[in-house]
Amino acid sequence: EQRRAADIIRLLMLYRPLLDAFVIDFFTDGLWAQLPPAWQPALASATPVQLAGLLGGRGGPGAAWPLSLLAFAAAARALAFPRGCPGGSLRPPCQSSHLHPLLRRHVKPKKQHEIQRLGKLLKRLSQATGCERVVDIGAGQGHLSRFLAFGLGLSVTAVESDGRLVGLAQRFDQELLWELGKTRGLGNKRPSLHPLTPRAPQHVAGRLDPAAPWGEFLLPPDPPGPGPAAQNPLGGPGGSEDGGQVLVTGLHACGDLSPALLCHFARSPTVAAVALVGCCYMKLSTTPQPSGCPLGYPLSTSVAALPGHQLSYRAREAACHALEEYEGRLRGDSPHLRAHCYRAVLESLIHAADPAKRHLGLQPGRKAHALSFPQYAHLGLPLAGLDPAAVPLDSGAVEAMLEQQHKVVAFCTLGQLLAPAVETLILLDRLLYLREQGFHCALVPLFNPRFSPRNLVLVAARTPLATVLAELDKDSEDGDS
Repeated sequence: EQRRAADIIRLLMLYRPLLDAFVIDFFTDGLWAQLPPAWQPALASATPVQLAGLLGGRGGPGAAWPLSLLAFAAAARALAFPRGCPGGSLRPPCQSSHLHPLLRRHVKPKKQHEIQRLGKLLKRLSQATGCERVVDIGAGQGHLSRFLAFGLGLSVTAVESDGRLVGLAQRFDQELLWELGKTRGLGNKRPSLHPLTPRAPQHVAGRLDPAAPWGEFLLPPDPPGPGPAAQNPLGGPGGSEDGGQVLVTGLHACGDLSPALLCHFARSPTVAAVALVGCCYMKLSTTPQPSGCPLGYPLSTSVAALPGHQLSYRAREAACHALEEYEGRLRGDSPHLRAHCYRAVLESLIHAADPAKRHLGLQPGRKAHALSFPQYAHLGLPLAGLDPAAVPLDSGAVEAMLEQQHKVVAFCTLGQLLAPAVETLILLDRLLYLREQGFHCALVPLFNPRFSPRNLVLVAARTPLATVLAELDKDSEDGDS
C-alpha cells in the first residue's frame, strides 16, 4: 500500500499539468497545445468509441495510440484500486427485490441498492464483533437507518446535522410503524423477505466535532432546529449510553466527515468497527488543523512524508468523477459530450468580455446538451453579468471553437483516466492511517460502479476482518450484487 501510494504520486507528478487543468480553460489557456506533441494527432482523430476503449482498457476499433500514451493509460489503470463489477449490468437500477416493500418508500432505486449492500455488510460486522448498536452519521432522511433497524433488527442511532431532515426521517419512521400496525404479517406474504421489526431508529440532530472526545462529539445542528438541543445519545466519556460498543457508519460521508469519523474510531475504544463510503473529496481540508487532529488529506504520516503528495482542488474534484458513466457516454456518442465544449467556449467569451471574470461556477441548465450554442450562451452570459446582445455568438472564432468538440472530449478523457488513481491515493492514505494505529482494515468495492461512482467502502475493526470479507464474497457469488 505504501509502494502503491508512492507510485501514484510519481505518476501524478509527471502529469500534474493535465490533472490540475480545468476543461473550461481549454480555449482560454490553450490546453490542447500543452499535451505531448506525439499524442495530439492520435487524439484529434480518435472517435468517441476509440476514446472509450482507451479509458476502459478494452481497446478500440482502428485505434493506433502512441506507446507513451498507452503506457500512461496502463499505469493509471494499474495503480487505481479495482472498482469491481467490470461486466456488471448495464440496466439502470430498479426496485430492489431484496428490500421489503415498506422500506422502498421514498427511496430511489440507486439508494435501495446501496443501503441493501451496506446494510448487509454492517450486519456481518455486527455478528463478527457481537455489537448490535449502530451509529449512522450523516443519516439524511434515515433510509439506511430504517433498513438497519426495521429490516435487520439492529439498534440504530441516526445523527444528522440538518434538523429538517431529522424531522422528515422521523415522519417516515412513523409512517412505516403505522403501516406495520395496520397490516401485521405483511412480511409473511412474501416468503423471500423477512418480516420487519417494529423497532424505529433514534434520531439526533447534531454536527460532528472532530476535535472532541467521542462521548462529546456532537455540536448543535446547523441551522438549529426547533425545541431544545438534543443530548448526545452516546453518553459521556465512557461511550454509548448502555456502556457497550458501537459500530459507526456513514454512507457517502462528505468531505472531512469521513476522516473525522476515522479519527474518532482510532481514539475511541467504544467504537468496535467502522464502515464508510466517502464522497466530495474536493471539500477535504489540506492544511493542518488548529486542534492538531489530522483531518482531511493527508491523514497518514506515510503519505504526508512523500514528496509531491499534495493534491489541488481540481485533482480532488476529478477524483469524484463517474468514470463508468463517462465511458458509457463515449461508447454511445452521447449528446451530453458537447456540454464540455459549450462551457469552454462560454468561458472564452466571458474572458474576452471581462478578463477579471473567471471560473464563475455557472449552471445554464441541466439539459445544456440539448440546446444550440446560441441558446446555451443566452442562458449563461446573464449569469456572468454580461449582455448576450453585446457578445458575438455567430462569429467565425466561435464556430472554430465549436468545431473542436472532439479535442475537448479527448482532453476530458485523459483527465478521467487519472481520476481513479487520485481517489485511490486518498483512500490509501486513510488505510495507511488506520494501519499506523494498528487496526485491521480493507477497501471493498461494495456497489455497482456504473450507478454508484463512489462505491468503495472502507471497513476497519479492532479484530480481523477475514470472516466478514469472506461472507461478502459469498454474497457476490450468490448473485446478490
